[in-house]
Formats: sequence, structure tokens, C-alpha cells
Amino acid sequence: MKRLQGNIGIGHVRYPTAGSSSSAEAQPFYVNSPFGIALAHNGNLTNAEDLKELLFSQARRHVNTTSDSEILLNILAHQLCKSGKLKLEAEDMFSAISNVNELVVGGYASIAMIIGHGIVAFRDPNGIRPLVYGKRETENGVEYMFASESVALKADGFEFVRDVEPGEAIYVTEDGQLFSQMCAAKTKHAPCIFEFVYFARPDSVIDKMSVYATRVNMGTKLGEKIAREWADKDIDVVIPIPETSCDVALEIARVLDKPYRQGFVKNRYIGRTFIMPGQEMRKKSVRRKLNAIDREFEGKNVLLVDDSIVRGTTSAQIVEMAREAGAKNVYFASAAPEVRFPNVYGIDMPSAAELIAHGREVDDINESIGSDGLIYQSIEDLIAAVSQENPSVTEFETSVFDGQYITGDINQEYLNRIDALRNDSAKSTREKAMSASLELHNQDESEGE
Repeated sequence: MKRLQGNIGIGHVRYPTAGSSSSAEAQPFYVNSPFGIALAHNGNLTNAEDLKELLFSQARRHVNTTSDSEILLNILAHQLCKSGKLKLEAEDMFSAISNVNELVVGGYASIAMIIGHGIVAFRDPNGIRPLVYGKRETENGVEYMFASESVALKADGFEFVRDVEPGEAIYVTEDGQLFSQMCAAKTKHAPCIFEFVYFARPDSVIDKMSVYATRVNMGTKLGEKIAREWADKDIDVVIPIPETSCDVALEIARVLDKPYRQGFVKNRYIGRTFIMPGQEMRKKSVRRKLNAIDREFEGKNVLLVDDSIVRGTTSAQIVEMAREAGAKNVYFASAAPEVRFPNVYGIDMPSAAELIAHGREVDDINESIGSDGLIYQSIEDLIAAVSQENPSVTEFETSVFDGQYITGDINQEYLNRIDALRNDSAKSTREKAMSASLELHNQDESEGE
């Protein structure tokens, strides 16, 4: 990083949510015409196949990977080409982004660096994926930074300015001039609610909503539901599944007036298990990721709290670990409703068939994970918990819970297609193909020596 020259740059840490996870699909992507453009993108384009065909038939552009980020980059590049200018003005940039928003469907927060011009950041018209910007004063003038979460700004010494609005584009020139404009004819503010449940850091603020505060509110709502519906259950202790659920569990313990304990120690070197490819890898990772503190479980009726239940793999193993540690009864509470449908806007949810709640009722799920009782947050309470922090946001993207896709273009054919890409069998096939390619590459390298 220190060897990189210049005063403008972009980077990315996103895992792929469709297509391959090979290094060839690592972002940012780059295209040399016009000007030279690099783009980083968080989200997923739901009409990527149509856009890929359009690029070939109208723009004569070939897409090299299965990544929709490369498609988005080339769509933007093609629109910028239409200006016919050697030096673009702000209005040319915004005209191109407006055309992009007309063509592209899905959830996307994007940043593009254009050689000889500057950086442009833009957010999808529904505001599904988060995007913020900040500034800092230096001896060389004002500097600007864009990021998916406000915490990144603070960590780098930037002052948070505001969220990029749905459908808005912000252009910062090489010499530090900032321009902004709404680039969508029709917008809606419907942020992805799963950011608050799981993905975002608790110290971030998204669309004027503190992630930490929303999780505390989730704990209040769920604690009240447990008090109403589980009055007959003699809960001795509340234990979170670290770490996202800790704030929720602490508030549940307060509402129920029960002790809160850290019963599991987390290995911070193991990643998030629900996005790992392959059931066997996920099973092994759960045991490596968490270790039970036996004395917190021995002879007790334990309420375990997690942020959500996706495949159920983690939940079943954790329930088993609690029993092995000596728990008398193991109850399970989820801070989110039942995850019944795949996400199509940038979260690598499993295929529908691999979701434990798909086509199942709560009693069936409870039996499957082996708990003595299972309770979920209602979708109404989840929405209320989040919107409490910013009542002006009245709609959220909640498709993983209710199957209602906000862009209105998702049908069963599309879901079947992503199912074929995301299921464990398909991922295993791609991993084997990647390994074979790597072996061939290594063989060629050794022969070259």
C-alpha cells in the first residue's frame, strides 16, 4: 500500500455473491476505454444477463468474468463514451450515471475512479446497499472519502458528512471540487434490513440509524415477546452466540431480569460460517470458532440468543455443544424472523432448498436444531426496532423473510438460476475446476523453469 503513488484510490473487501470466488473476480475491476476506469461495487445486479447481452450487441464489449461488477463497469464506460468528449464535465458524469440507473436493476453502491477526472460514487434508486461519504481538512485542502459504513470514515480520520441518497451520484474532481445530483427519475428509500441484523458493525450509522441502537431495540422487542409467550419456561441464564447477538442478548436479559453470561469464547480467526462453501467446512468451522465455558451451562436452563438462523448448521451444533457442556434445557431465540428466501441484492444467502426455514414451520425447525424451544422475532417487531432510530425510513428490503423483492423483477425462473449457482454442489464443482486450473498453472510454471 505504501508503495502506491498518487492521491486518489479505491479498494474493496467484498466476497462474491454470485459467480466465482476466484482471484480473477477480485475488485476493483478495470477497463481502459474511455480514459481508464476502475470500479468497486457492493451489491448485485438482478438483470446482469440482459446487460451482458446488451454490452456485446450494442457496445461491442466483451465481459471476461462471471462478476456483475465487471458488467456494471462496462455499462458505465459505455455511457461515458457517449459524451464524445476528451474532458468530461460534472453534467456529463451525471448524465452517464442517469443512463446507468435507467438500464441497471438491483442493489448497488458503487465507486468509480476515472483517470484524468476523479471519483464518482452512486447508489441504487432504492437505497438497498449503504454508501456514505466524509471529509477532512488538511494542509493541502479538503479530502473526501466514500465507504459502505460510517465507521470506516472515522477510522481514517474523516468527519462523516452524510449518506449518499438513493439514486444520487457524487462526483469529486482531481482538484477536490465536489458536485452532487439526483440521477434517477424515481427513487425509494428501502435499505436492506439484514445490514442491521448481521452485516454492519455496531458502531456504524446507516441512513441516520445507529446499528448498535437498532440491535438493542431488537433485544427489547424479542425480550417482551419471550416474556409473553414463554412465561412457563424457567430460564436461568441468557447466553449470546458471539458476537453480533451480544447487544440483543444483553437487552433480553434486562427485560427478563435474568443473568447475562458469555458462555462461548469465539476464535476470531475463523470467518463467518454461513457464507462458507460446503457443509463439511461449515461443520468443522463451528467447532473451531466457538468453545463453551462449561460452568455457565452445567445444570441450567439456558436461553441461547443468535442474530439469525440461516442454514441451521451452526444452530444445531451450538445446541449440541451447550448440552455437552451440561445444560439442563436449551432454548433458542433468533433476533431475526425466519430466513425463508434467498437474497438477490448482494448477500450470499444459500439456495432456498438449503435454508432451514424454507417451507418449514417453527416446530419443525426446533426439532431439526435439537432445542427444547425456539422463538423468532416477528417481522413487524424487527421493522419497528430499526425504524425507531429514524422514523422517516418507512420501508425496508426484507425479501429474505417475506419473499417480496423490492425491484419487482424477480420471478421463479431467476430464483432457480441463482439456486443453481449458489447450492453447495455447484460451489463444489467450481472449487474443483479452480483447483484444476491452479494445478495446470503451477505445472506450466515449473516446466518453464
